[in-house]
Amino acid sequence: MRAKLSVVMPTLNATQGLARSLPALAEGLDAGLIRELIISDGGSTDATLTIADEAGAHVVSGPASRGGQLRLGADAATGEWLLFLHADTVLPPGWAEMVQDQISTGRPAYFRMRFDAAGLAPLLIAGWANLRARRFHLPYGDQGLLISRAEYDAVGGFRDIPLMEDVAMSRALGARLEGLPGVVTTSAARYARDGWLRRGARNLSLLLRYLMGADPESLARRY
Repeated sequence: MRAKLSVVMPTLNATQGLARSLPALAEGLDAGLIRELIISDGGSTDATLTIADEAGAHVVSGPASRGGQLRLGADAATGEWLLFLHADTVLPPGWAEMVQDQISTGRPAYFRMRFDAAGLAPLLIAGWANLRARRFHLPYGDQGLLISRAEYDAVGGFRDIPLMEDVAMSRALGARLEGLPGVVTTSAARYARDGWLRRGARNLSLLLRYLMGADPESLARRY
């Protein structure tokens, strides 16, 4: 029986992220779970494509748009199940068994998350993200998303929008989304660069505006 899982990663100058996230995928290969790794690149000018090639990934390329890249990667995938994972998000030990167990339920799922940074601000923002996912069924893309091909197609796939593509997908899946027991570790680089409070407030504002009906293209131009 062929492996069931296609891992789809959108990338754009993701050299540092891939160096951290790709080694964790070895567990899935050893377990006979991963069929393929799809790198959906948005025009990288660093070593991203070289690393992808060395990893044996299937690379597809298109415009730099997170939603469009995810959709393009999913279109190229052949697995019965899809794991959408950001390049700077690292899967936890034991993830392959967790995913196999979840596949047996047939339901989509996400991981809890934490940042690769210490301090109160990372704990609070990660805590909010996990609460938002659990209570409101709104995980973000940096928490990973596991979904069957059949259900992905049934909800229409990722929207080709520059941001909020993960929220749009989460809303489409709704209460069917379940939390996996593992905790992924995602990069805090953007928060460190922009400031934890400033970026946290910005992200919350984007979410609320989107949920109130704002156009993602307009939000992207403004922010």
